[in-house]
Amino acid sequence: MSASSRTCSLLGFAGFSGSGKTTLLRQLVSLLTQRQLRVGIIKHTHHDVEQDLPGKDSFELRHAGASQCLLAGPHRSILTYENTKRQEPDLHESLSRLSLHQLDLVLVEGFREAPINKIEVHRPLHHKPLLCLHDPHILAVATDDPALAAPVPLLDLNDANAIADVIVHWWQSDRLQVSTV
Repeated sequence: MSASSRTCSLLGFAGFSGSGKTTLLRQLVSLLTQRQLRVGIIKHTHHDVEQDLPGKDSFELRHAGASQCLLAGPHRSILTYENTKRQEPDLHESLSRLSLHQLDLVLVEGFREAPINKIEVHRPLHHKPLLCLHDPHILAVATDDPALAAPVPLLDLNDANAIADVIVHWWQSDRLQVSTV
């Protein structure tokens, strides 16, 4: 597949905790990569994250006061940066940290309120409200209930291949393109 003159293709995944967002994304990343898409991920968390270990050089240098630390290796590099103030992360800032020119599609987990196209992941057994009733950016609902009444198309949460096909179709038709991120 070749990307046209895209600025950024972006698709969010929104849903309440325990709905299966990460499980679905794990499957979709593999399937979309098999379909030759270069996929990036941004995952929102409310928790502090630490990817390094005390005693390692990069950990010690960062904790000595470096505001950014890039651990560059032959197979992967890891960028850690300290937020200047303790606040919820900003999607636009997070996107700016990615090498978007090397990606075809960025999948975003969380950032539920962001005005980006999304798939809602919904399990009626959790007794949570449907987000698509109030969010015009939700394109479809991935659910395990085929009889769910929703104002957008339903996708079978248990059929990641079919969801991947829909995403590729949206990507190819530029439905996921975002001109200003």
